Amino acid sequence: MWITPRFSWSKLRQYNLAGDKLLIIVHGHRIIRAWVIFLAGIFLLAGSACKPAAHPLETSPEIPSEQGTRAGVVKQSDTPAFTSTVTTSPSRTSSPTQTHVPAHSPTATLIPTSTSTPIPSPRLTPSLTPTYAILRGKVLVQANCRYGPGAAYLYKYGLYPGNNIEIIGRNEPGTWIVIQAIGGTNPCWVKASLLDIKGDVMTVAPAVLPLPMSPYYGPLAGVYAERHGNDVIISWHPLMLRAGDDSMQYPYLIEAWLCQGGKLVFTPIGSWETIITIQDEPGCSEPSHARVYGVEKHGYTRWREVPWPAP
Repeated sequence: MWITPRFSWSKLRQYNLAGDKLLIIVHGHRIIRAWVIFLAGIFLLAGSACKPAAHPLETSPEIPSEQGTRAGVVKQSDTPAFTSTVTTSPSRTSSPTQTHVPAHSPTATLIPTSTSTPIPSPRLTPSLTPTYAILRGKVLVQANCRYGPGAAYLYKYGLYPGNNIEIIGRNEPGTWIVIQAIGGTNPCWVKASLLDIKGDVMTVAPAVLPLPMSPYYGPLAGVYAERHGNDVIISWHPLMLRAGDDSMQYPYLIEAWLCQGGKLVFTPIGSWETIITIQDEPGCSEPSHARVYGVEKHGYTRWREVPWPAP
């Protein structure tokens, strides 16, 4: 803003230049003072106009210097943090925990100790299993071949003199043997004394053949036993057969394991009646026992255990 002085040359002319010189001097001083004030105002305006330009130049280096010092402080505070983590990381990697890995290797060496256990059982089993023979024989007289080792069992088919047979089994004492036709598949029991056996019958394997079961009749009821000294009396309820189911043989079968001479002896007994008396001696390490079947022409009922009385 420019300030113009209030002095004008027109007013100067109004003064009397010739009459009064003092007025000219006074007015001259006023003019000079007005120009001084004018120039001073110009310099003040120029200075005020220059100060805003100089102010940002002065503050601009101060702001980055403060930011720089703050950034420098952060960097100095960060760099030791990073350096500390770097120094700790190799210390962790240098930990000797990895050296424990081979510690498992000696445990692996202990595993073969289990394989060092011998297995002698398979080698012993062949020596414990006896080898049995299959013999040949010839029928001497006409004989009945039965379902079990004794005359108490049902008849199966007949043998005739001169028949050649295979001997594939026996009972424990060898008094009854299991025979079949040579290469046949229909075995039965026959008394050993009725055959001419080629070889020792005791070299034949002991055998048990299952009995044919009756599909029509259940087990006997009312089985009871009582002892009088060495006599054991066994009784049961009768089996009521339908017409035509009678086998025309013993209608009852008792399989008993009796103590005789200090040994337990298997004894099959056929009965026509519903009561029987058998001999059972004391002195055996194993208990005596027995079971009872009903018999019809199709086979045997399920057996019923005898409640054996103690001696």
